[in-house]
Amino acid sequence: MRIAVLGLGEAGGLISADLAAAGADVRGYDPRVAAPPGVTDLPSAAEACAGADLVLSLNSAADAPFALAEGRPGCEPGTIWADLNTASPGEKEALVGPAGDLRLVDVAMMAPVPGHGLRVPMTASGPAAAAFAEAITPFGARVTVLDGPVGAAATRKLLRSVFYKGLAAAVLEATAAADAAGLSDWLRGNITEELVKADAATLERLLSGSKTHAVRRIHEMEAAERLLGDLGVPPRVTRASRDWLRDLSA
Repeated sequence: MRIAVLGLGEAGGLISADLAAAGADVRGYDPRVAAPPGVTDLPSAAEACAGADLVLSLNSAADAPFALAEGRPGCEPGTIWADLNTASPGEKEALVGPAGDLRLVDVAMMAPVPGHGLRVPMTASGPAAAAFAEAITPFGARVTVLDGPVGAAATRKLLRSVFYKGLAAAVLEATAAADAAGLSDWLRGNITEELVKADAATLERLLSGSKTHAVRRIHEMEAAERLLGDLGVPPRVTRASRDWLRDLSA
C-alpha cells in the first residue's frame, strides 16, 4: 500500500511516521517541514501522489484546495483522496468538483493527534468512506464510517468543537477572574468537582434550567460581568452567556 501524506506538521508528521512503522510505503510532501524517518520526502505534491493508493491531506482548511490542485496531477483516476483538515461542511463539499475522478472522503479527527498518532479516532463520510476505512485500518487506524455525504463528518466534529472549545473558553475566563480575585485554588477545585460528577442528568439540568430560570440568570450574569470588569478581566464568555439567556427569556 502506497500512501501519500501532504502536510508533515504535527498531525501529518505523527500519522505518516506511524503508517511507515506499520509497513506502509509512505511518500510525504511539505514545503516547510522535512519528512520523519521512514517517510520518503519528495519535492512536490504531485510527485508524492504518483502511484499512491491513498492520499491524506493534512494541511489546513485554507490550504486544502491548493494541495488538491497541486497533488491531483500525480494521482491515478480512482485514487482515494482523504481530506483530514478541520473545515466547515461547505468547505469540504467545495472540494468535490475539483477532485474530479478522485474518490474524495471527508475525514474528521475527533481527538488531538499528539498522544494518539494514527490511532486518533476518525469519522469518515462520503461515497468512498468505507473504502478509506478498509485501506487504512490494517495499519492501526480507528475509523467510524458515517452513512452521509462529504461534509457529514465535518459537521459532527465542529458541533463537538462548539462544546469543547466553548467549555475551555469559559474555564479560561473564570480562572483568570479567580486569579485576579485571589481565589484560584478554590475555583479550580470547584470546577474539577463539577466535571468529575457530571453525568446525563447534568446535561438535562443545563438545558432545562437555562430555560426555566433564564430571567433570573440574566441578572446573575450581568453582575458577573460587572465583577470581571472590576477585576480587569474581559468578560467575553460571560457576555455571550447573558445574551443566550436573553434569547431564551424571549
